[in-house]
Amino acid sequence: MPSTESGDLSAVKRPADANPWPVLILLCISVVLSMTTWFSATAVTPELKTAWQLSDSVVAWLTNGVQIGFVTGALLASLVNLPDIVRLNRLMAAASFLAAGTNVLLLLEPGPLGAVACRFATGMTLAAVYPPAMKLVSTWFVRNRGLALGAVVGALTLGSSMPHLFRTIAEHIDWRLVIGLSSTASLIAGLAFLLFAREGPYPFGKAVFNPRQIGKVLRDRNLFLVNVGYFGHMWELYAMWAWLLIFVRTAADGVLPPNVASLITFVAIAAGLIGCVAGGLLSDRFGRTATTAALMIVSGLCALLIGFAFSGPIWLIVLISIIWGIAIVGDSPLFSAAVTELADRDFVGTALSLQMGLGFALTVFVIWLMPYIAAWLGSWQWSFVILAPGPFIGAWAMMALRRSPAAVRLADGRR
Repeated sequence: MPSTESGDLSAVKRPADANPWPVLILLCISVVLSMTTWFSATAVTPELKTAWQLSDSVVAWLTNGVQIGFVTGALLASLVNLPDIVRLNRLMAAASFLAAGTNVLLLLEPGPLGAVACRFATGMTLAAVYPPAMKLVSTWFVRNRGLALGAVVGALTLGSSMPHLFRTIAEHIDWRLVIGLSSTASLIAGLAFLLFAREGPYPFGKAVFNPRQIGKVLRDRNLFLVNVGYFGHMWELYAMWAWLLIFVRTAADGVLPPNVASLITFVAIAAGLIGCVAGGLLSDRFGRTATTAALMIVSGLCALLIGFAFSGPIWLIVLISIIWGIAIVGDSPLFSAAVTELADRDFVGTALSLQMGLGFALTVFVIWLMPYIAAWLGSWQWSFVILAPGPFIGAWAMMALRRSPAAVRLADGRR
């Protein structure tokens, strides 16, 4: 997940009246609310599939549309330097308002093509919420930056899971109510960004995407290893988030009502908030590579093991899902933090944009692939096994980075 450029500001003294923690809390709450639109359609795919007579391929594109829109929006914002032209709070507020609008258009039942277009537009708008939020919070933190960025990624995780909670508490599980609640939450977030969010006392230089610097990024072995780790992380993250509900509903068919399956999915994804905060704390204390590799190994094991619980007791699926939810996203902010610490300051923006663009593009392929794997296997039981190689390869890459002399630049020497 994208982050921001890190400056060597450890010697700068924060103004006495600049307390970063209330800002971080407010920002995280606002990100939670705005990000509810990300998986709003994914949370109600069983209902949309029936109501609109959608194929599995179109259902996958309801999530993929957001992914592609996010990549497109983020790269375009970097190319035109949007976060440096527009004040961050105004940019995030406008984007949240637009996300609410594009999301609520689903209530008009625009058909498969129109629905995917709405999801694409929602993804583009969210690209002007999440990366700028990471940048804004970085202006408040030099020490504890891993924790702060982890909190923001945790907010994204919680926000992404909220539609499943809306669906759980909605009477008769009306998909329109889920869409309406997520759009309302995004509107509230926009107001909060506009009225209360402000930049901190540690501004930093522009993080501009420069295509001419791509070669330098690709030739840097340390950045290559970080990116391999990130791609392994992204290989599993959004596919798990997108298809866990279907897995749980299939495993619990006839045993649990649909809204309970949604509750399990919400709890599993929302548990990632714990992982993000813990990952930030542990990486600031014990090092980036060790923390990241440990989380990825746990995540990969969960991808392998959850299939064994498919026909077993539901509590076992719940337990593995929660552990997986914690581990699968806890390493997210650490990859971007590593890039800001290892990359030449002249192309930090390019390095982050390239990492994010390729990583989210990879999620499109895996989300599309999952239902075909399930169909080929004849069941969703073993479908998540295909995700396991990603985190294991990523863990190998981070441990290889740990052996590099450049790793001493990570987290003030904490590799």
